[in-house]
Amino acid sequence: MTPINLSKILTLALLVTCTTQHLNAQVIAASKPDQHTTLAEVWNNALQYNKSIQIKQLQAEAKAEDIKDAKAERLPEINAEGEYARVSNMPLFENGLLHAHGQFPVLHTFYKVGGDAYLNLYSGDKINLKIKTEETLNQIRQEQKNMTVADVKLKTAAYFLELQKSYQFKKLIMSHIADQEKQILQIKQLLKNGVVLKSDLLRAELQLSRDKLTLTQIENDIQIESQKLDILTGQPDEAVINPDTLADVELLTVKSYDEYLLQAQANSFQNKISEQQTNLSKVALKTTKGNLAPKVGLFANYAYSYPQIQFYPYGDALFGLGMAGIKASFALDGFYHNKHKVKAAELELKSQELEHSDQQDRVRQQVKEAFLRYQEALNRIRVARVNIAQAKENARIVYNTYFNQLSLVTDLLDSDTALLQSQFELTSAQIATQMQYYQLQNVIGNL
Repeated sequence: MTPINLSKILTLALLVTCTTQHLNAQVIAASKPDQHTTLAEVWNNALQYNKSIQIKQLQAEAKAEDIKDAKAERLPEINAEGEYARVSNMPLFENGLLHAHGQFPVLHTFYKVGGDAYLNLYSGDKINLKIKTEETLNQIRQEQKNMTVADVKLKTAAYFLELQKSYQFKKLIMSHIADQEKQILQIKQLLKNGVVLKSDLLRAELQLSRDKLTLTQIENDIQIESQKLDILTGQPDEAVINPDTLADVELLTVKSYDEYLLQAQANSFQNKISEQQTNLSKVALKTTKGNLAPKVGLFANYAYSYPQIQFYPYGDALFGLGMAGIKASFALDGFYHNKHKVKAAELELKSQELEHSDQQDRVRQQVKEAFLRYQEALNRIRVARVNIAQAKENARIVYNTYFNQLSLVTDLLDSDTALLQSQFELTSAQIATQMQYYQLQNVIGNL
């Protein structure tokens, strides 16, 4: 009787188990319905994982630390020091360098340990102005971060909508190919009955080949756009994004141009940054003018020294000495050195005020352009719907006339292509309208 091989039995059991689990996983994966991804979900991923936003966040946090550092300058300056030295002999040349010298007895060891402190009371309000400068820079960094977030959301929306358009194109072209294949079967039957020429079938099959090539291109576009979106949102390249269905952009609330303009003047990122840069120039002018102000502060110091050589008579002993008081200084050279700096700061402020005004003009122009383009895109949707209705009717008429031998196969194929093209144009118009809407929201600072 053959002995039972236990290791073979265990190996076979393990293989069966793994195979069963693999088949179950395939069944579960095949039965799992496709999950659609909304633009809001993609935006949420972008806000969490986009590297540009993370960079701006770190820069904003660094500037917040600069504010704390500027405020810390209100605290007193405290220093501690220690010194140790070996002192050389001290020859005395009583009769000049060309004659013999005497020798003055000195202590060859010297050391000193002490500390000092200084508290600024007034220096032209420079500390407060520095704090104001850092706070203004922090606000600029925050607005730059907000602008980066809006730009990333706009770019994400562009990729998402392009992906959405490609999926919609794929759906349309696949439906069109299915209709073409049915139509070719009908043409083959007519050819078999001797009603049409062989060239009709060849033309139809050629058009079908072109449509299938277009389908391949659309599928490649989907992969390319999906990878772009994955990279932008910090997802793996293999992550599958299946966009949600097209939204009805015609249901969106459309405000008047004046309302959008008011929003842009209050919320535009470019306007806010330009305004803060103007404030920064104002603070810089005040800081420059503060160079002429006196500096007043409290000071104190205390030190232990050996030997005592600061006061006469000198002594071979350790001694301690401290001082405290108020200190004031005034830079007289500021009257002729600082005037040019003040003039330069004043000119810089005027330049920045003009730049701010110019920025407001640019925002106003951008709002006008985005608003009109949005209105134009809405009109394209209405026109595209009319074109589809006309293309469908034309395709129906030509279909009936061709199979009744009253029109040519080129008319049939042209009508089918025109219908597909009109459907593409409607999808493109809907996507472009959504994109223009987000562009308008970005311009007014509401994205």
